[in-house]
Amino acid sequence: MKTFILKTLGCKQNQFEGQVIQNELINLGYTAVEDIKQADIYILNSCTVTSSSDSTAHYLLNQAKRLNPDIKTVLTGCIAQTHKQHESFNFSDIDLILGNSEKMNIGKYLDDFNKEKIQVKDIFSVKNFENKFLINPKTTRVSIKIQDGCNNRCSYCIIPYARGNSRSNSLENILQQINMTASNNIKEIVLTGIHIGQWGLDINKTFLDLLKAIEVSPIHRYRLGSLYINELDDDIISYLKNSKKFCPHFHLSLQSLCNKTLKAMNRSYTSEDALEVIEKLHKNFDMPYLASDIIVGFPDETEEDFIETYNNLKNAKLSSIHCFPYSRRENTPAYDMKNQIQDKIKTNRVEKIMELSKQLHYEFLKNNKNRHEEILIQKKSLKTGLYSAVTRNYIKIHFKSDDNNLRHSLKNIYLGDYELE
Repeated sequence: MKTFILKTLGCKQNQFEGQVIQNELINLGYTAVEDIKQADIYILNSCTVTSSSDSTAHYLLNQAKRLNPDIKTVLTGCIAQTHKQHESFNFSDIDLILGNSEKMNIGKYLDDFNKEKIQVKDIFSVKNFENKFLINPKTTRVSIKIQDGCNNRCSYCIIPYARGNSRSNSLENILQQINMTASNNIKEIVLTGIHIGQWGLDINKTFLDLLKAIEVSPIHRYRLGSLYINELDDDIISYLKNSKKFCPHFHLSLQSLCNKTLKAMNRSYTSEDALEVIEKLHKNFDMPYLASDIIVGFPDETEEDFIETYNNLKNAKLSSIHCFPYSRRENTPAYDMKNQIQDKIKTNRVEKIMELSKQLHYEFLKNNKNRHEEILIQKKSLKTGLYSAVTRNYIKIHFKSDDNNLRHSLKNIYLGDYELE
């Protein structure tokens, strides 16, 4: 019986895939441990969205060998898939490198470390969706992977080369997973993928077809992963507005609200397009949670460009903002662009956006204080004795109860009685 440690970095989809990997290995007779010195195998399911992700991966792999010289290290995930494009990454001490397709059947590669070290197929040759499903007993909200890959080619992004073109899970598989989830007394699902708005393009379906099917499924609530702003058309907004199951929680992949920067990023919309859709979301939904991703310090982003994005974000009245400094990725068009921004300027701009995010989130919570909302009750903390819960519009609360059987239940509450997060 072999022992292993699995570490997963990055996005929700990668986290889901890490859970699938761990579950498969346990089913094959492997034992998960926490102490590296007791492990035979160290598996890193990596992320390569930023250069800091690469640095973290390199550190963790070296640390495993340092703490346990006899351990076998396995690198998988997006760094492994794009290993030929990482000229500065040292792969020499890694025992096995598995691509994103190979990792979903990891068991067959761990039998013999004397086989070929690099097992990575061309991701663009992968045409079919790898259907995997797992209900994690530790969670009250299940992620259902509906899609993988991305057809877009943003100038800063290496992810399409790590994930390939968009591939959709079948509607039948998704509904089967939703039915299994509901039958396990789980009330909420989250639709995940690399670019979920592209679901259906390769199987002659539309994203709206999927939403309509979920509406008549047995699940109580559902959320959407990150969406491009131009994927939220009037038909989608109208349908979600009238849904009984959709949680009004939108994560918008904006990246910038300056037209010059959006064009340089090779995004397919303008700041005016984005602000128009955001206004529609405010009008059509009752206190929706509107989050966004923003990259600052993109090449040739002047102070005026940054201020344009800042002011547009402020006027959009979002609920929160996830802000990142631009990170140069080898083998992307933006890597060689002129007028790269100094790290000090990037850091300053991130700080300004994050301070704005705090202000916007405070206003969002204040405006919700006198409302009644349905909450999904999650786990009870052994340390504090408090339950955690989340509203449909993604407000988090904690409360005390002597009842130890509230997990997975839905309850209507008055938010004014609670501290909101």
